[in-house]
Amino acid sequence: MIGQKLLFSGLRTSASRWINRLNEGINGRGQASFSSCSPKVCIVGSGPAGFYTAHHVIKARQDAEVDIYERLPVPFGLVRFGVAPDHPEVKNVINTFTQTAKHSRCNFYGNINVGKDVSVEELQQAYHAVVLSYGAEDNRKMGIPGEDLAGVYSAKDFVGWYNGLPSCQKLNPDLSCDTAVILGQGNVALDVARILLSPINILKVNHSFCLQKTDITQPALEALEKSQVRRVLIVGRRGPIQIACTIKELREMAKLPGTRPEMLAADFDGITEALKNVPRPRKRLTELLLKTALEVPNEEEQERRSKASRVWAFQFFRSPVEVLASPDKTRTAGIRLAVNRLEGSGERAQAVLTGELEDVPCGLIISSIGYKSTLIDPSVPFDSHKAIVPNINGRVQQVAGLYCSGWLKTGPTGVIATTMNNSFDTAKSLLDDMASGTVDLSASKAGFHSITGLLEKRGVKPVLFSDWEKIDSVETSKGEAIGKPREKILTVQEMLQVVHK
Repeated sequence: MIGQKLLFSGLRTSASRWINRLNEGINGRGQASFSSCSPKVCIVGSGPAGFYTAHHVIKARQDAEVDIYERLPVPFGLVRFGVAPDHPEVKNVINTFTQTAKHSRCNFYGNINVGKDVSVEELQQAYHAVVLSYGAEDNRKMGIPGEDLAGVYSAKDFVGWYNGLPSCQKLNPDLSCDTAVILGQGNVALDVARILLSPINILKVNHSFCLQKTDITQPALEALEKSQVRRVLIVGRRGPIQIACTIKELREMAKLPGTRPEMLAADFDGITEALKNVPRPRKRLTELLLKTALEVPNEEEQERRSKASRVWAFQFFRSPVEVLASPDKTRTAGIRLAVNRLEGSGERAQAVLTGELEDVPCGLIISSIGYKSTLIDPSVPFDSHKAIVPNINGRVQQVAGLYCSGWLKTGPTGVIATTMNNSFDTAKSLLDDMASGTVDLSASKAGFHSITGLLEKRGVKPVLFSDWEKIDSVETSKGEAIGKPREKILTVQEMLQVVHK
């Protein structure tokens, strides 16, 4: 998740006030605003956006019933499949989502592929309102020659591989090379770098466990144990002041056991002076970067770095222009980078090509330049350029009763707190429309009862939340047996076998 990585943080004051309003179940005028007909709301997607939207609708309307549809048999989206294994505290939000899913007026229906098993139009006929919250499941292409060579992966697929996403389990990345290049400098890029470089059996700084004790999948752990990667370059097109990661992620990299940073001093020329005019959070982040890159460390840190067998570095002012092929043209042997200069200042500075090129030998390239949403149903308006559903405050344009939240609404930006606020806005729009009559609640809707027959005819067997709890129990039991919080089931087929056992 952020901007790409999903990090759990507290709500802003305004968001807290909105939660209080939702918990009271009142409208903006402080008056009960319920219809005699129970509103039935369908939410497509069980990630943070879907669950937060569901939570707020249920809290605000004591008569509302919410059904959450999910393509996979398991819930929680990027919290399960995107958050780094060594960030278990971020996954604690699953406890909140579980409470929502087990609410008497909420139902979870997994193993239903909306757009294929059932259309959005069919859902609209069955529910008073439909909220699309299925996120951004595709990755942005680099658009350069050679990006389809073996040894080049998207961060989305690489993260999905070590986090147990079923569609990524055949990735089998080749980690036999010495040098890996990660394109992008956001939180996801740093997650990938940290996973590639983390000592498998050394305790992490400020944590009481090692990588072996996380919920990283066993196949990924075994591959990382055999990995020959000793050097990771994290490449960005702009400079240190524009770096996209958060200070927490940078601090983790700086303290990563068994590693040391190696950066070019020239990349930081003039940065100290430029920091006078940047916002405080950005200033703190850049100061930590400067300290990590340029300051002479204390004796303890010098000793730690001298023993390090693995190296990481940020490379700034570089843009990828071509993936270089091996002599037999079958896989990557390196990447060609264009050298940039910046025009403008601060976070709005633009990278401009200088005409200079550099070739960097490497055997592994991971593109972490962003996620993007895709269209799941032709009846839904979609802006293919922005890769979002066109909307105003979550209301899908030109389609009454259809809403969107999360990354499908805004694009893949922000952290979990951002998604919460995003969901508040969509929930508020939906609740306001119910109160004003824009969403017609005068006629009753059958909800899932009218969808059941369609699914049965099409051979689709929904997975309930109680079924997910069976999967959860098996995973945690398998994990406990080998000293891990869980060992994820890696195929949909095996998940369904557990459900129907």
